Amino acid sequence: MGVLRGIDRFERRSSFRTWLFRILVNRAISAGVRERRSVPVDDMEPVVDASRFDAGGTWQAPPVPWTDDVDDKVIAAKMAVRMLSAIKELPLHQGQVVTLRDVQGLSSEEVCAVLDISSANQRVLLHRGRSKLRQVIESEFGSIR
Repeated sequence: MGVLRGIDRFERRSSFRTWLFRILVNRAISAGVRERRSVPVDDMEPVVDASRFDAGGTWQAPPVPWTDDVDDKVIAAKMAVRMLSAIKELPLHQGQVVTLRDVQGLSSEEVCAVLDISSANQRVLLHRGRSKLRQVIESEFGSIR
């Protein structure tokens, strides 16, 4: 309804998709304020398990790229289902950035506009979210080559 009511105010300064997502975000924020819900987010945990680094702080074994080499469709389907559930387990802002970037396919600029965040914040949230997802996949499916 918000889109229909505001379509005459769409100025084409951004893509229609970005404008639409911004409306959705604003509606969600308004609903959250109305409902006065507060969800504590403890995001102080390390992004990557410290045991993966040596005493000098370098990788003992760098992460292996795995997204391009998944051949077994059964495992890939299980991974996709697990990945979507793992995204829901991420802290709110990390989950939003990962969903918009990696599931919905928005550019970093579009994500920043939709969520009203800086590009640096978007990069940090995306990195942390992707790192946590990688850990989930590696712990449950092993290192994928």
